[in-house]
Amino acid sequence: MLEITGLVAGYDRTTVLHGVSLTVPEDGVATVLGHNGAGKSTLLRAAVGLIRPRSGTVILDGEDITRLPAHRRARRGIAYVPQGQQSFPQLTTMENLRLIADGRRDGRAALDEALDLFPALREVTTRPAGLLSGGQRQQLALARALMTRPRLLLLDEPTEGIQPSVVREIQTTILDLSGRGGLSVLLVEQHVGFALRAAQRYYVLEAGRITSSGPGTADAEAAVREALRV
Repeated sequence: MLEITGLVAGYDRTTVLHGVSLTVPEDGVATVLGHNGAGKSTLLRAAVGLIRPRSGTVILDGEDITRLPAHRRARRGIAYVPQGQQSFPQLTTMENLRLIADGRRDGRAALDEALDLFPALREVTTRPAGLLSGGQRQQLALARALMTRPRLLLLDEPTEGIQPSVVREIQTTILDLSGRGGLSVLLVEQHVGFALRAAQRYYVLEAGRITSSGPGTADAEAAVREALRV
């Protein structure tokens, strides 16, 4: 679904990514692990079009989208959930969801499906998003992204600052959706156990370079922890 080759990107005169290459399987999950400052978020921002790469290619389902702006990549089926459980804090949970639903022909159905995926949101539909817990805000951010019916979902550390029970719910949802077909996921994570349980393929990013990669199997955890030195 996604193939990134030789990606070099950064900010102003600072180069953050140095020739990164990876693939995301169709209807599967690939995960990128690394410490803070490794370049994980920059990688996602380059993939979604928020940063223009200095060199390298980004191929989505066989189409070169390297030079496309972010809004055109979104129209081709990429959804991005950045770090930090982002929402419109002054709006209620339902108002946040309706912002997406109202712009779609299938908005009502998409909204109902999102609430079915994250039933905890049904209990807080009238609560301002700014007053939700971290786990609820993350589920809201995921629900909003999934309502666009993406082919590729980019997730930036969805488990950060979230209680373990919600982490398990999010993991189950990701695996269920990718297992149905029609959705591929590029997951950026620091939690090795969660990432490897979710992914068919892993990549370790260190100082903007891929230093280790392989299939996301039970045997991979030792190799990943060694690569991360944890």
